[in-house]
Amino acid sequence: MNASVSETPEPVVALPDIHAIRAAAARIAGHARVTPVMRSDALDALTGARLHFKCEHLQRGGAFKFRGACNAVWSLREDEVERGVVTHSSGNHGLALALASATRGMQAHIVIPEGAVRSKVEAIEAVGARIHRCAPTQAARDAMAARIRVQTGALLVHPYADTRVIAGQGTLALELLGNTPLLDVLLTPVGGGGLAAGVAIAAHALVPGMAMVAAEPAGADDAARSLAAGRRITDVVPDTCCDGLRATIGAPNLEALQRHRTQVLIVDDAQTIKAMRLLWQHLKQVVEPSSATVLAAVIAYPQVFAGRRIGVVLTGGNIDMDALSWGHAARD
Repeated sequence: MNASVSETPEPVVALPDIHAIRAAAARIAGHARVTPVMRSDALDALTGARLHFKCEHLQRGGAFKFRGACNAVWSLREDEVERGVVTHSSGNHGLALALASATRGMQAHIVIPEGAVRSKVEAIEAVGARIHRCAPTQAARDAMAARIRVQTGALLVHPYADTRVIAGQGTLALELLGNTPLLDVLLTPVGGGGLAAGVAIAAHALVPGMAMVAAEPAGADDAARSLAAGRRITDVVPDTCCDGLRATIGAPNLEALQRHRTQVLIVDDAQTIKAMRLLWQHLKQVVEPSSATVLAAVIAYPQVFAGRRIGVVLTGGNIDMDALSWGHAARD
């Protein structure tokens, strides 16, 4: 059986509805943090919009990913817990699944591609998950996860093409709209699409006319290309500093973006780094490049955002400290 394992196709999953997202919110309530919403007069003045920043970089594990991972882990039956779970991740989802698994005392296997941010890998190791290295390709990630499933019996928790994960990510929108109900636009980054899908489903269940927008790096623009083509484009080779957004858009996630008329806006890495500096400067919050794509989009597309009230999701804050100037100085 092992010899036949070469690649695991993306799971075929159904999109959650608002009932599943509300159930997820109840399920993770004792584990996930209710993250704050921050404002900045300076950034409002700069952009000409009213920005409400949902600070998921302050979530457990430093990213929104804990919501989906926690919902997946606590959805398991007691007889499934002893089997453990497996996923592939460049960092944030892997750490989230490791943390969530620890809350149930179960083993997590995390497949990590070579070249992942070292600080994220170290954080996963510190939680006690088992790390498995692979080549930095989607096929290698899938194949390694498949082998671990065969060898250990672990259950797959896909980073974004998983109904339970998408539902967990959607709980963010319930919180944001409960705290800040009068929004015109909800803006998230998009990579694999679990967040954008879950948030769109939840937001439109509560406010059907809300505009849904997603920011995507120019060097990993498969979601925008897929929406334009009306089908998944999977041959984009990622080339971006936004390591959390290099995944290919998932099939159910693309369906959700199409169904909820999500507009995907492209920003380049230079715009993203500039926006990240602005967030550090004015919000006094440390966010990673993937998070900053949303502010970069607001600045780059004033015709979309000016004069509107916008929920802006800051997705993560797990920075590679060695990539910063003091990191280089410390090693010298």
